[in-house]
Amino acid sequence: MPTPNSAALDFLQTRRSRPSKTLTTPVPNRDELAPLLTAAARTPDHGKLEPWRFIVLERAAMARLADAVTQLGGALNIAPDKIEKNAKQFTDGNLAVVVVACPVENEKVPHLEQLYSAGAVCLSLLNAALASGWGANWLSGWASHEREFCETHLGLAPHEMIAGIIHIGTETSAPPERPRPDLAQITQWMST
Repeated sequence: MPTPNSAALDFLQTRRSRPSKTLTTPVPNRDELAPLLTAAARTPDHGKLEPWRFIVLERAAMARLADAVTQLGGALNIAPDKIEKNAKQFTDGNLAVVVVACPVENEKVPHLEQLYSAGAVCLSLLNAALASGWGANWLSGWASHEREFCETHLGLAPHEMIAGIIHIGTETSAPPERPRPDLAQITQWMST
């Protein structure tokens, strides 16, 4: 029989993201962030390709990116409310980690599997932050999908993309529980 890790299973069954707008200082320093990044990097990775990397955004970088979102949004004629919402995640944030998907050419591991691995890194980082007592939220936003934002303001290569932006900080209030999926509706059992 397997040996259960009841604490880990309980955490996973009760985990809850913290809205980024409820996060404040203090935020993890570099030494406190290192074990969270280490945990995130232990994600499933077919072929051991490490098709992802991290960009840690500290406060000054967050302010710069908020300005970039506002300027780019205006140039692209994005609706003002969408510009404001996307910029707000940076103006209100104090620390975030951009998980960059950087797929590599490999005949055995399709790009799609590599992108799934980058998504798994996002969830692992989110859960590591929450398990460590920090509040955390996984966001993206329209700017995350704009090449000019990614390449000019974050230094991504043309083949790279943002898998997610994980905001981490001290939570000011715990969110209420929300409805969860009905397993009977989303699970199919095949016996033969």
